[in-house]
Amino acid sequence: MEDKELMELYDKSFKELEVGEIIKGEVVHIDRDREFALIDIGYKTEGIIPIKEFVNRDGEIAIKVGDKIEALLVKKDEERDVIVLSKEKARQKQSLIKIEEAFKNNGIIKGYIKARTKGGFFVDIDGVQAFLPGSQLDFRPIKNWDSFIDTEHEFMVIKFDKYKKNIVLSRKAVMEYKRETMKKEVLSKLKEGAIFEGKIKTVTDYGLFVDLGGIDGLVHITDISWGRVTSPIGLYKPGDEVKVKVLKFDKEKEKISLGIKQLTPDPWTDAEKKYPVGARVKGKIVGITDYGAFVELEPGVEGLIHISEMSWTKKIKYPSQVVNVGDIVDVVVLDINVPKRRIALGMRQVEPNPWDIIEEKYPIGSIVKGKVRSITDFGIFVGVEEGIDGLVHVSDISWSKKRVNPAELFKVGDEVEAVVLNINREAGRFSLGIKQLAPNPWELIAEKCKPGSTVKGIITSITDFGIFVEIEEGIEGLVHVSEIPKGASLKQYNVGDEVEAKVLNVSPQDKKIALSIKRVEEKKEKEKYKEYLNKQGFKPSLGEILREEIKNLNLENLKE
Repeated sequence: MEDKELMELYDKSFKELEVGEIIKGEVVHIDRDREFALIDIGYKTEGIIPIKEFVNRDGEIAIKVGDKIEALLVKKDEERDVIVLSKEKARQKQSLIKIEEAFKNNGIIKGYIKARTKGGFFVDIDGVQAFLPGSQLDFRPIKNWDSFIDTEHEFMVIKFDKYKKNIVLSRKAVMEYKRETMKKEVLSKLKEGAIFEGKIKTVTDYGLFVDLGGIDGLVHITDISWGRVTSPIGLYKPGDEVKVKVLKFDKEKEKISLGIKQLTPDPWTDAEKKYPVGARVKGKIVGITDYGAFVELEPGVEGLIHISEMSWTKKIKYPSQVVNVGDIVDVVVLDINVPKRRIALGMRQVEPNPWDIIEEKYPIGSIVKGKVRSITDFGIFVGVEEGIDGLVHVSDISWSKKRVNPAELFKVGDEVEAVVLNINREAGRFSLGIKQLAPNPWELIAEKCKPGSTVKGIITSITDFGIFVEIEEGIEGLVHVSEIPKGASLKQYNVGDEVEAKVLNVSPQDKKIALSIKRVEEKKEKEKYKEYLNKQGFKPSLGEILREEIKNLNLENLKE
């Protein structure tokens, strides 16, 4: 104690001390056995305070001889000159005065949340217990109330009854007061182009809500980065501090549009100089679609490799067959459009185009060998060299077979020979033919089967309009129903029967041969009739011979 204070205390008589008065003193002795401390209050006798009032939250005695304290006079025994003091009650009395002042003046006090109770919390304010309703904890819903236990906070007193010691607090009111104060300060500085430090309040798929201090602004997903951002979730979390730029501010609606990417230069400004057409650059695959892959050349600058620009030779159905997200690839700039922020890239242009020399290696008419790589309904693909397949269309497999099923004739891995029919470098198509390895039998058949000649063949099918007869392997002629002998019907013929027919017409271009069984039968009947007349000694007249020759000439030779 100061000397002046001691003198003032000594001037008082013992009787002048009143119960409930707060007096100052100094710890002169600590009796741990009897669990009290002696306090010199400036008289001939000392006051006593139970040691338990000095035990802190850690269970330790937080006083020592020489400490100066304030205590409330609880009881005095004049006969024995004993004064009972309470440091705790002095603290409570002072605390109640402070709480009352805060209630009257809308002030802010600090308190320690001790425990949960029904509907809220018990709060310790310097020894005085107050109640904090759960609804006054925060202006936002709080899921984990227990996380607030054993924590210190600022409160406003919203209800105070001194005599009943009914004290109700609000943490939310403090937060709202501070928020409004900060909001006014922020609003005074808000303007387009201003830069603020903010804290992320909420993260959504479409952007970030940032608390600038009492007022929120939105950073739309398109304004987070110059580069690709598919979703802010995972990149940011509530509580993260970010620097933002005000892009737009509607004062009446208090609507604020913010940007993060605008704090750095737009990388597209000099993209045309950095990535000229024809330049070979490296990039990272950042996205894959059905039609291609997106490549990040630098943060904020992306280009597209269309699926058609991934390989010179491979037939790629899905870009994921060639690249994966995260791959580093070499690409060539094919086109750049800065206003539209588009760059067309190519992977195949990094390597020489094998189609540039394919025509020299495989001239039309040359014969190539290769293995069947795949079979379809319309033909077979033959591997000519690595990455280059030739197609043997179903129509180029056989000269004679009208209906060809490639799967019945070939299997994957078969080695075949074929003739180069056509090469389309621009379209990347290589046409081959197997039937061209042998002469066209239809060109030969025109020499073998001239109109008027007689041929033999096997019936392969019977239709309503006639009979198909195979006269050579794979070559059929048609006996129209009108060329069946008089009095006969199609029912008299069966598949597999051998018949003799006269050739009426041959068309190699249309792959058609017209046949007649009737003419053969008629000729045979005439020959039998002549033979009969000869046996009877009848000789045909000159006129009959001429008429017969003219008839044959008109029916057969003229058709040729």
